[in-house]
Amino acid sequence: MAKNKLKKFAQTQEYPHVHQPDLQVLEQGYPMKGNWKKDFFKNENPLVLELGCGMGEYSVGLAEKFPEKNFLGVDIKGARIWQGATDALEKGLSNVGFLRIRIDWIETCFAQEEVDEIWITFPDPQLKKRRGTKRLTHPDFLKRYNNILKKDGVIHLKTDSQFLHGFTLGIITGQNHILEDSTHDLYTSPVQREHMEIKTHYEQIYLNKGLPITYLRFRLK
Repeated sequence: MAKNKLKKFAQTQEYPHVHQPDLQVLEQGYPMKGNWKKDFFKNENPLVLELGCGMGEYSVGLAEKFPEKNFLGVDIKGARIWQGATDALEKGLSNVGFLRIRIDWIETCFAQEEVDEIWITFPDPQLKKRRGTKRLTHPDFLKRYNNILKKDGVIHLKTDSQFLHGFTLGIITGQNHILEDSTHDLYTSPVQREHMEIKTHYEQIYLNKGLPITYLRFRLK
């Protein structure tokens, strides 16, 4: 297992569509900040982030469906990113890439209003109270997103956690953000959109267990 991970790490180091800056590089001034569309994707199409992308199924799936947009999967787990990055290469997709960082470093990687849209797919709900600030929809994270997201940019949350769904609804209401869509059971709901047919590895496991999938779409005030 360790050898396999090392092999994957070595491969991702060679992938041109995977960036893995360390904190020292970011603190010195990351050259890609403000330049993702021009220098990485070589176009001016909308930039969409998937935060906590895992194995990248959503990033790759969205890139296939929406060739007029750029997609960037963000995660700290290198072995997981390898899977999505490899899939993107095999499919010949030029509108998807991956960024291996901690999500709380995100403001060092993107300029103000550089990002058009954010997806948060099946993050750890961090159920323990002392871990609450680690939830990716905690106000501390929303402030970070607000600094890089366009004024009318949309945030999507797709999760099997009814707790995280409810927690996020409370944050949206309490901070006067703009809720556009919400459902406690996505696949029996009229909320469904074209992109909803994309399913991650973990989502399929939850569905096989009969667990409902929740969904939120909102904008920051």
